[in-house]
Amino acid sequence: MSALAPMDFSLTRAPTPLGGPREGAAGQRAELREAAQAFEAVLLRQMLASARKTDFGGNDLFEGSDDTFTEMRDERFADLTAKSGQLGFADAIERQLERFLPAQPEPEDKG
Repeated sequence: MSALAPMDFSLTRAPTPLGGPREGAAGQRAELREAAQAFEAVLLRQMLASARKTDFGGNDLFEGSDDTFTEMRDERFADLTAKSGQLGFADAIERQLERFLPAQPEPEDKG
């Protein structure tokens, strides 16, 4: 390969599934969607945690008394937001990775 030749980053073979036979394309697509939403939720949790660490120099009225509740609320908010698709991170991740899934069979035309 020369230094100027384009590099091919595609998968050369399908990943080996763990724990049994490979699912069909529809099952893999559903798993991909679920994984993309879970990743978006993790990303949102990290964003919220970083935002909460910001100190604007004022006195906090409750001063850490509700940290557990705040974490639980942020986790729930992140899960709901990821499932709703409002931010679009999961959709973008799914679109990028769906090309690695096996092609879905075309429906047969019975006529």
